[in-house]
Amino acid sequence: MKNKKNVGIYVHIPFCKQKCKYCDFKSYVGKENKIESYIKWLTYEIKEIGEGNRLDYENNLDDLVVIDTIYIGGGTPSFIESKYIKNIMDTIKENYTLADNVEVTIEVNPGTVTEEKLLDYKNAGINRLSIGLQSCKKELLEELGRIHNYEEFENTYKLARKIGFENINVDLMIGLPNQIIKDIKDSLNKIIKLEPEHISVYSLIVEEETPIFKEIQNETLKLPSDELERKMYWYVKDELEKSGYAHYEISNFAKPGFESKHNMNCWKQQEYIGVGAAAHSYTNGVRFSNVDTIEEYISNYEKGKEEDNLIFHEKQNKQSMMKEYMMLGLRKIEGIKIQDFKNKFAENPIFSYRKELEKLVNEELIEIDGDVIKLTKKGLDLANLVWEEFV
Repeated sequence: MKNKKNVGIYVHIPFCKQKCKYCDFKSYVGKENKIESYIKWLTYEIKEIGEGNRLDYENNLDDLVVIDTIYIGGGTPSFIESKYIKNIMDTIKENYTLADNVEVTIEVNPGTVTEEKLLDYKNAGINRLSIGLQSCKKELLEELGRIHNYEEFENTYKLARKIGFENINVDLMIGLPNQIIKDIKDSLNKIIKLEPEHISVYSLIVEEETPIFKEIQNETLKLPSDELERKMYWYVKDELEKSGYAHYEISNFAKPGFESKHNMNCWKQQEYIGVGAAAHSYTNGVRFSNVDTIEEYISNYEKGKEEDNLIFHEKQNKQSMMKEYMMLGLRKIEGIKIQDFKNKFAENPIFSYRKELEKLVNEELIEIDGDVIKLTKKGLDLANLVWEEFV
């Protein structure tokens, strides 16, 4: 196994009970009649890739890679019957070598998950849950178009603990319309008392073509000021660190040893295989994505045109890989180790990006401390300005 490289698998489940007002992900409502056919071809795709018939691998993947993370995302994976999740997991196990300590995550939303589903997930080999809470305040959840309340979240969380899940992430959001600091304090107090192993805290990104964008444009909803949103961020950071959570990436906090392997691998530019509609893959320096819609994804398989599902995106050259490595690596609070960069690219980033780094240091957005390049406190607030230097 020592000659095999570690690779992750991302499984996209694009079905939802209701689409949240802020969501611009490839997810769909009212397509329950497509679920069975979708899972049929999804598991076929998993098998085909495992046999080396797709992506940029020439041989059976079982001979080439070991899967160290599996992430089942959406959409709302917990919306579909758990028998389909079991089918997916069985297919992966049959066609790939899994690492002994493989991290297997499924996203679940309160209001769509039951004790029976959670038990089925655990029996299928899933060992990490990511629960989408976003806020504890009823009014904010309603404004976001969420289908649950805090009580349903807490019930889901306690059921998961009862069944034996020992690695749980909770998603929270800041910068929501009409959100104030007290809302963040109340949410954090409740979540910290539950002691999840991992907490993700995301700022609301308002995307065009979403209902929430239109409501903000019409001034039906009002976003907090940038200053208030930053106050929320630093309050969250301080409180979670005081409670024993390490801030290891811009939006992520974890108890020691519970950092998300799946996310860390992405930030380290590790390869991953994406399966399902709209899923992305990164193998051997090539980025691919599947077609976006459920209908096209299924139809191409049914017509024997499965090659049409895979869209070529980008064959990266060394320069684009280096720039991406800088952008992804600077998301980590620990930053980028210069020696790691040298080992990967046989170049020193200090020389390769002298102009960009000097500018960012002068603007106090990054610091270079010995062998490490990392964001400053100011850089955490203005990270987008840092990324722009490496686009």
